Amino acid sequence: MEEKDQIETLESFYERKMDGPPASFGEGMGHFNVFRLEPFVGEQAQPVPYERREFYKIMLVYGEGSVHFADRMVHVRERALTFSAPSIPYYWENTELVTGGVFCIFNALFFSQFGRINQYSVFQPGGNHVFELSEEEAVLIEQIFSRMMDELASEYAHKQDVMRNLVFELLHFATKKDPAAVYVRQPMNASHRISTLFLELLERQFPVDPSPPRVRLRSASDFARQLNIHVNHLNRAVKTTTQMTTSQLIASRTLQEAKVLLRNSSWTVSEIAYALGYEEVTHFNQFFKKHLLMSPLKYRNSSLLD
Repeated sequence: MEEKDQIETLESFYERKMDGPPASFGEGMGHFNVFRLEPFVGEQAQPVPYERREFYKIMLVYGEGSVHFADRMVHVRERALTFSAPSIPYYWENTELVTGGVFCIFNALFFSQFGRINQYSVFQPGGNHVFELSEEEAVLIEQIFSRMMDELASEYAHKQDVMRNLVFELLHFATKKDPAAVYVRQPMNASHRISTLFLELLERQFPVDPSPPRVRLRSASDFARQLNIHVNHLNRAVKTTTQMTTSQLIASRTLQEAKVLLRNSSWTVSEIAYALGYEEVTHFNQFFKKHLLMSPLKYRNSSLLD
């Protein structure tokens, strides 16, 4: 199938489900959100295309349906906890038989410095991705998702850390339920080491502040020189471990920071462009408009109206 080569981004997910991302999308490091399934199932069910996603998803689902992964199909009879990762294409059929549920989504950057979740077998191609639940187990999982929703709506300064802990609760529930779903403790290979160092260098440049030096590492070649490796070696390592290109990760993190500064700082667009490493504000404007289809100034003005 040709669709197998497509990748759904977080932006396209929000466009497909909700006519656009939330106002806070792109703020801070990484992205996390949680939703009820009710608007998207039953008579209102939308088709779920067979493709890879650039984000992780954990879902509690009630009802009946079949989920197809790259290598097999699993039929859900009453209720189940499911896991999907960027490396695993999937789609659901018979979603009209699903009566409800809840799910959370997050990208790799959300966990970039908080553990290697992609080494849990539930997020690996050969692992078990669907766990049938008893009524009592479903109540327990529902409570974890409810805590996510409560925390997400709170003003607690460290609520993102709470979210990560709750995700780990779901992971450990699955690994305890199925002995085959274990955390694979593999030695970190060269690709993982290079990718980790790259992400650390990338994140170290943010948040941008008036006093430290402006962003200096802006391209894959800049990072490769800093790491003393060939740029092709860096690109292969990053692509292997994150399923994203080096340039995509750099652009994504730069765009996140640009949006935060435009929404929350009093800096001019020119000052923001310079802080993010752009010598010419026109180049920054072109970069921003390419990704958000609007100028930085228009984004700032629309944010003030939210």
